[in-house]
Amino acid sequence: DRDRIIHSTAFRRLKHKTQVFVHHVGDHYRTRLTHSIEVSQIARSLARALQVDEDLAESLALSHDFGHTPFGHAGEDALDALIKDIGGFDHNAQSLKIVTELEQQYAQFDGLNLSWETLEGLVKHNGPVIGDDTPQSILRFNDQFDLHLASHASLEAQCAAVADDIAYNAHDLDDGLRARLFTLDDLKDVPIAGQTLEDVAIKYPGLEARRVRHEVIRRQITAMVEDVILNARTNLQNVKPNHVDDVRECGGTIVCFSPFMQRMEQDIKSFLYEKMYRAPEVMRMREGAEKVIQDLFRRYTDDRDSCPEALVSRLEKDEASSERRIVADFIASMTDDYAVKEHVRLFDDTPELR
Repeated sequence: DRDRIIHSTAFRRLKHKTQVFVHHVGDHYRTRLTHSIEVSQIARSLARALQVDEDLAESLALSHDFGHTPFGHAGEDALDALIKDIGGFDHNAQSLKIVTELEQQYAQFDGLNLSWETLEGLVKHNGPVIGDDTPQSILRFNDQFDLHLASHASLEAQCAAVADDIAYNAHDLDDGLRARLFTLDDLKDVPIAGQTLEDVAIKYPGLEARRVRHEVIRRQITAMVEDVILNARTNLQNVKPNHVDDVRECGGTIVCFSPFMQRMEQDIKSFLYEKMYRAPEVMRMREGAEKVIQDLFRRYTDDRDSCPEALVSRLEKDEASSERRIVADFIASMTDDYAVKEHVRLFDDTPELR
């Protein structure tokens, strides 16, 4: 499974899909690809410490963002609004669709023909999938291949999920500092970062800022990883699972932050939300990205002659699916680069995403 994921088209496309900053803003900012690689490293470390399947944890980490649109959450929100009346757009559901249907490379099957455990983890890595807001595509797939949606996922999927939180909390701080959306001084009241700054200043007086930044990030990752390992081991001692189904049915997440670290992690997220995700520079990029997605969707659905050849082929081949859903799938698969180039091809004025 891990090998098929790495060799997939969807994996390569992550190279030019936005994490927070559109990739051409700078060479050193994270993309969906580098983010996924960082998540996989942390997931493997957690899996190894807990003596569970490292390959499964890595597979889930590498594929967990397959369903993201170009331009990060801005693209997803725009696409969701455009097709809300036919079920909306959800990147987790789209990840499942990609690995079971939209990847079309193998002679014998559509998708990647992944194991049940990988598909289960891909859908449920953030916990049980229940309620009225469960995407219809997940429910339809579940009718054919029961993923036990009401239960928790495996320990490996839980490793991948918490690794995602650890990775983006750390690298978004790094990218925000690099983009000068905030300064090292602004981190003095942020959990972990503030204490790290003080420790580094005492141990390495006069250390240049980029090295201080790296120390903050690496120590935060280490602190969070160690917390998860210790907390998970305590939870495992309490649950005493003898079978993977004991993990699924225990009623809670086993591989997770301690309550103390969870509070600190929420404070880091709040800081990032205020200082980074809602920064004027990021909001300008977001508005431009939403316009690109909206314009492409409306042009493709209104004028088939404007559609790229690959989209026309899909529309002609798949007469059973909604035309708007096919267009949404096609736009979701785009890289940032391709979406911008298509907008330039079709419109006189394309937003400057910087």
